[in-house]
Amino acid sequence: MEMNYDENKLHQLEEELHVEIVPGTEIMADVGTHHFVKSSGNSQRVLVPQPSDDPNDPLNWSTFWKFSTLTCATAATFVQGMGPLALAPMFPQLIEAFDSNLNAVVQFSGIAILVLGFSNFIWVPLSTSFGRRPVYLASLLICFCSAIWRAKAKSYASFMGACVLNGIGAGPAETIQPNVIADVMFLHERGAYQTLYFAFYFGSIVVGPIIAGPMAEYAGSSDTGWRNFWWLNVGLYGAAFLLCLFGFPETKWHRLHPDEIRRLESEIAMKSSAEKIASQTTEGSGTEKIKAPGHSTVANLITAQKDPWLGKGGPSKEQFKFFQANAHPFQSILLDLWIPWKLFAFPIVEFASFVVSWSASCFLTDNLLQSQAFAAPPYRYSPLKIGFFNFAILIGAIIGLVTAGPLSDWISMKLTKRNNGVREPEMRLLTMIPYFIIMLIGNFVTAFGWENHASWKVIVIVGWACTGIQVTALPAIASTYAIDSYKPVAGSIFVSITVNKNLWGYGFSKFINTWVETSGYVPPIMTNMSLTALWCLSGIVFWFYGKKFRAWSKNSSLHYM
Repeated sequence: MEMNYDENKLHQLEEELHVEIVPGTEIMADVGTHHFVKSSGNSQRVLVPQPSDDPNDPLNWSTFWKFSTLTCATAATFVQGMGPLALAPMFPQLIEAFDSNLNAVVQFSGIAILVLGFSNFIWVPLSTSFGRRPVYLASLLICFCSAIWRAKAKSYASFMGACVLNGIGAGPAETIQPNVIADVMFLHERGAYQTLYFAFYFGSIVVGPIIAGPMAEYAGSSDTGWRNFWWLNVGLYGAAFLLCLFGFPETKWHRLHPDEIRRLESEIAMKSSAEKIASQTTEGSGTEKIKAPGHSTVANLITAQKDPWLGKGGPSKEQFKFFQANAHPFQSILLDLWIPWKLFAFPIVEFASFVVSWSASCFLTDNLLQSQAFAAPPYRYSPLKIGFFNFAILIGAIIGLVTAGPLSDWISMKLTKRNNGVREPEMRLLTMIPYFIIMLIGNFVTAFGWENHASWKVIVIVGWACTGIQVTALPAIASTYAIDSYKPVAGSIFVSITVNKNLWGYGFSKFINTWVETSGYVPPIMTNMSLTALWCLSGIVFWFYGKKFRAWSKNSSLHYM
């Protein structure tokens, strides 16, 4: 629940609606005498979470500041995601430059993937303790240095060291933006923006090879062309850093829980000085008000129908500091180190982790095998042409972007209206059906196309485009479902998802090329597709029993973080 109901109000709502309200269940319409802040004066759509009456609350920010914040976060995600998996078209040049072999240079990608996942055990606790802004700025600086190192590397070991540093720096691309979306956007908007995030993240992984292939072949000699790609990354990282420095204010904002409200109200009642009480009283309202930077006010959490700052607020100077003060940083960091492991015991988080992991693995298969398949007979295509083939995945990702998020939000809203204004996170799961079918088509066409040396047009235009559509849509729907269920730990959810995804990706990169050499393309790709299908089909279980799973953890401390 993101509405911060106290127990009395919760019971009243349950009795009037004849429904159990557990974490993730949200009331999207007024109930009897209970009125909530709406999206506009003429709308009946209740805003979840309810914004505070503070102009600096990110939920109250103007369209300009929300656009600026999400643009900066998306730019950081894009440039950080572009480098680690851009190597596939450059494998021939890297083999020559470092006197190596295919399996060895594939590990440049594999190691980066592995480090990416585990680096978020550093970045997410830091973002929780000190804010999203310092994490973006620090990580972009690290990526900036890693790109210079990659461009100058003279040996295999040196380039591998740069890959490790790049993996550390690029970690926030996989975890921080979903937190930012939850910070500044309301529940009914998150599906579209979560899809935007996945489109740009996976889009960056697609664009990387598109740019790297031509640069490796034409932007200099065989030894300088691929290096110039990393000098391009240096410029992109620098530009993204400046963009975040001036355009990304802090979005982390603490919203008081009912227990905190009662405690603060009790403190107010115990104050003996009438003058002090008068100075903290809103003129003419008789409602006490305690404020602190980044905190909702007690007054606002009493049911309100209007928010005077909705769509008119903006960040304060405090929110442009390099980090936010934390009274207990080490305690917060230690807690965040533990929570991702704890979340593996939550069925909904496990479901999201496996769907995201194996959907992404369908894309990783095309990425890791493209040079091995298309550079060999009978195709014998150049790195330039192989790089350009990735446009099909990019176009697919764009199709997923413009369809999955809006469709997910639209279906959820329709089902909410049918359910008397009560919204359940499971309502998003129906949206997975068309993209599940597209995932099957993409894998079948790619596997049997490569195996039977079909025309590149069939493999790329049909197979890879379907891969691009599903890799944007399925992860967005599954991860948004998990965030809707456990919003207070959105960052930790993505650590769990990323560790799961990148461990499998690293393992897959270790044996996929050798497996293809010995068994052909069908067995590995069909095995991966079958696992993806298994996790997606488990969504049927969550459609029927997801609310029961959420009820199991309704008293968990996760909901009070």
